[in-house]
Amino acid sequence: MRSDTGELYRAFAEREASGNSPIYQELAERVAGDGKLGALLDGLPAVKRQPNLLFAAVRHLGGPVTEGWPAFRDWTTEHWAGVSATMLERRTQTNEAGRCATLLPLLAALPQPLALIEVGASAGLCLYPDRYRYRYRFPAREEGGRESEVGAPVAEFGAVASPVTLDCAVSGPVPFPGSPGPLRVRLPEVVWRAGIDLDPLDVRAEEDMRWLESLVWPEQTHRLERLRGAVRVARAEPPLLVRGDLNATVRELVAQAPAGATPVVFHSAVLAYLSPEEREEFAATVRRLPGHWISNEAVSVLPTVARRLPRPAPAGSGLFVLALDERPVAFTGPHGQSLDWFDEA
Repeated sequence: MRSDTGELYRAFAEREASGNSPIYQELAERVAGDGKLGALLDGLPAVKRQPNLLFAAVRHLGGPVTEGWPAFRDWTTEHWAGVSATMLERRTQTNEAGRCATLLPLLAALPQPLALIEVGASAGLCLYPDRYRYRYRFPAREEGGRESEVGAPVAEFGAVASPVTLDCAVSGPVPFPGSPGPLRVRLPEVVWRAGIDLDPLDVRAEEDMRWLESLVWPEQTHRLERLRGAVRVARAEPPLLVRGDLNATVRELVAQAPAGATPVVFHSAVLAYLSPEEREEFAATVRRLPGHWISNEAVSVLPTVARRLPRPAPAGSGLFVLALDERPVAFTGPHGQSLDWFDEA
């Protein structure tokens, strides 16, 4: 195994799976130390060796990911032709509607109505922030000023009949009127929604949706239920999804936004898959567009955002940085599970 492949799996086990998926943590640690499976992975292009892609491909093909390392290793090596073909064909297109809970405060504060353009949209499930319900949990203050989740106030609002309720733990001065008391936040008024992806997924195609389900980590049944609810929302009004290059296509879609609507280009956990040069090219493109730009990416992905952070992210936390027009406003949980708003934002 190449050292960078082994390090990729060790880093995934430590920074992403730890505390979130004991199953994937163990598998990633074992893959990192396995010469045979490592050699098979090294036969793939570097971008196709991702842990999430391997584990999802095995799950998609009916392989064992919850039965322990020996069963996983034996099955995967025996069925490598199918596993590798799936990894080459598919992408890690996790479509986590939960991220809308962290995007909502920014979207609600922009001039309404909105024309949403998502980059790296997958099936477009994050294009429906106005169709979900939200439950925000604020930390209770104990004696001495310490924060506690015991007796923490909860605020719930949003689309009443939605099959999706997004839970998010909140800290810091999030710009919700009256928080942490009863919220009087309006949902964003979305009049147009579109997305860009290298390989868009169709919410009406069962095989595409089965792939999305394969990307949900095995212990996280709540995310699977949330995904299925979000798919029902999107199927009622499928979004406009365009296959194409980020830079050219984002300009075209912004130009199609209805008159009178504020164009909002946004993305979550997407730019990490681009080279630093490609990221800067994309940033230069978006800076020239009308409207606003919301990014929700790992700390190091956008240097212009990272340089403006008021404080460093906790070591090993795996948190993202939410930014509006390259101005950081909060640390966020990768799946939208937390929102830590900056005092200076």
